[in-house]
Amino acid sequence: MDKILIADDHVQITKILSEFAKKEGFEPVVAYDGNEVIKYFNQEHFEIILLDVMMPKKDGFEVCREIRKVSNVPIIMITARGEDFERIMGLDIGADDYIVKPFSGDEVMARVRAVLRRLERTEQNSSEYLSYDNLKVCLDRGFVSIDGHQIVLTKKEIEILWLLLENKGKIFSRDNLLNSLWGYDYYGDNRTVDSHIKRLRAKLDAFEHKSWQIKTIWGMGYKFEGINNEI
Repeated sequence: MDKILIADDHVQITKILSEFAKKEGFEPVVAYDGNEVIKYFNQEHFEIILLDVMMPKKDGFEVCREIRKVSNVPIIMITARGEDFERIMGLDIGADDYIVKPFSGDEVMARVRAVLRRLERTEQNSSEYLSYDNLKVCLDRGFVSIDGHQIVLTKKEIEILWLLLENKGKIFSRDNLLNSLWGYDYYGDNRTVDSHIKRLRAKLDAFEHKSWQIKTIWGMGYKFEGINNEI
């Protein structure tokens, strides 16, 4: 049975989510603070993590950052706060979705199903790897390298790079990228795309790549292109 890690310091919330998770066929494991999340994560394999932001010892943002250093396990962040900047921050550091309290158990499980469906589609559609000059991307393994040097990227950054590289020369608008990688049921705005692209570029630009770039086409979107028209 697939395991789901439910992290929230409110016992009643974890009980409700655990019951809904069981109905979906998951085995729930509950953590009540950030340190417990890291402990359970290191001990067991989880199909997906429901991660509350406001937890004792380590908050959800810090926990998410730690997990993303070593794993692309799907993460849905849960919080009582609804400010846009917090939703954007959660997605920027690698969360796959974001849900605001109060919520229904059915809604949370619908989000879980949606995230896992997107992951399944990505895995089914992926090839072994893509490469262009000194760049190599392996979506299945979550591996990116330039001149043999591994680049540590979040799951969404890898997915963006893969999509652009797979469609060299094609312009993707922000809405195109949101629909392709976050799904039509994503409730955020397209500013998160700009933020992801900015962070992706910064990580890639730490290594020399004179023959290619992720280019901004003003008023239209982004594309991967070879420099000197080497598409």
